[in-house]
Amino acid sequence: IPAEESNRILSERDADGFTRLDNGIDLNNWQGAVEHYEEVDGAIICKQGKGGTLLSREEYGDMLLRFEFKLPPAGNNGIAIRTPLGGSPSSDGIELQVIDNEGYNAAHPKAPLLPYQVHGSLYHCVGAKVGYLRPVGEWNFEEIEVRGQTIKVTLNGTKILDVDIDKIDRSKLSKVPKGLDARRGFIGFAGHSDPVAFRNFRV
Repeated sequence: IPAEESNRILSERDADGFTRLDNGIDLNNWQGAVEHYEEVDGAIICKQGKGGTLLSREEYGDMLLRFEFKLPPAGNNGIAIRTPLGGSPSSDGIELQVIDNEGYNAAHPKAPLLPYQVHGSLYHCVGAKVGYLRPVGEWNFEEIEVRGQTIKVTLNGTKILDVDIDKIDRSKLSKVPKGLDARRGFIGFAGHSDPVAFRNFRV
């Protein structure tokens, strides 16, 4: 079925109790690198050539997060969770990768993505399953479930990551994000200079 219809069906499943954090008009609900993002046609977009972390006003612990996103060719961003204000999601919190896998690899043939860098991965730690992104320019639907130390990522209806943080062998990690030991923090976006678009960001 078409992407828009699929997203609507997935969005309507067990939809009670969610609060939408993006208002479709401006960035008044956000803090951090506000000047590096903009609202365009009801979506939050990282400005081309800009970046930084855009975070919620409230902190969250266990949660269910749903949103849609659209990638430009080779586009790169991330979902920040358990991130402190002023901190880096990938080092001080937790970052779940948002990226056009194939486009990025084609643009960087000498430095392709590592397993923990593909879309949906727990950055620096655990790689996600690949092959479930829609073509560049189409809206994808993603759900992130955080319960205690378990994080699950479901992309377009398929679970691509299911990790228990406490079972990660940290001795094998080149970098250990501080967020692995956190139980709550701010959520938002980890921009990397590309105009990745997000909408219907609900928790």
